[in-house]
Amino acid sequence: MSILIDRDTRVLVQGITGRIAGFHTEEMIAYGTNVVGGVVPGKGGTVAHGVPVFDTAKEAVAATGATASIVIVPPPFAADSIQEAADASISLCVAITDGIAAQDMMQVKRFMRRYRQDRKMRLIGPNCAGVISPGKALLGIMPGHIYQPGNVGIVGRSGTLGYEAASQMKELGIGVSTSVGIGGDPINGSSFRDILQLFEEDPDTHAVMMIGEIGGPQEADAARFIRDHMTKPVVAYVAGLSAPKGKRMGHAGAIISAFGESASEKVEILREVGVTIVEHPSDIGATVADVLAEVA
Repeated sequence: MSILIDRDTRVLVQGITGRIAGFHTEEMIAYGTNVVGGVVPGKGGTVAHGVPVFDTAKEAVAATGATASIVIVPPPFAADSIQEAADASISLCVAITDGIAAQDMMQVKRFMRRYRQDRKMRLIGPNCAGVISPGKALLGIMPGHIYQPGNVGIVGRSGTLGYEAASQMKELGIGVSTSVGIGGDPINGSSFRDILQLFEEDPDTHAVMMIGEIGGPQEADAARFIRDHMTKPVVAYVAGLSAPKGKRMGHAGAIISAFGESASEKVEILREVGVTIVEHPSDIGATVADVLAEVA
């Protein structure tokens, strides 16, 4: 089993005729993802990468029965694309685009909160690597070959550290149930808490690897959820131990502005609720292996 996506998930690519979107569409199809169409205004009636292209997401959903979409469009058009997916009754939208203005994401969040209360859409990202359920489906930009099917869930703000975790685990024969990149922007669709809940409810996920970083309250919120609701072991690595206060490091959301937002403070908050902490990124795989051995 997996969370969010599987072999049967019918996927739309919003922006499918773009160069970058086209590259990743080919990668997703080659991996086995059930891509059923694309959405590009003004290109309806054409075919791209072997699937039909539609002018609107509503037309695409009506014709294909798609339930998920991936947004790979330039930043100025990303908020409209996400809202269009929600309006078309898409249940899962992964927004890969980075550089989306914070004001645009505030608009998206308001739209999703007030509109379509009967059929809410789950948003992953923006500025994220996406979602992969190894051996089943890829809805993102991950290098699929480094993920081995298994029973450890990965959730992280950093896409590249997620890749590193999966690669180290594969070398030790440890597989992944689903890996989710939630993105590093200060305003995003899904939090650690949201994904941890899905992993807790998934019978085939036996442990979770969580990858955090400086800035924002998400790791502290995750710690409260782990303390109160998680029965499965959680391993965590928090990037940015040497980051100076007030200086942005990497992601737009990676800036320390309040107590509890530094890497060291987040490590202590997570350790206090029983999370196993990885001290160095090179030890991610070995630490996960040790935790799995303890619960076997």
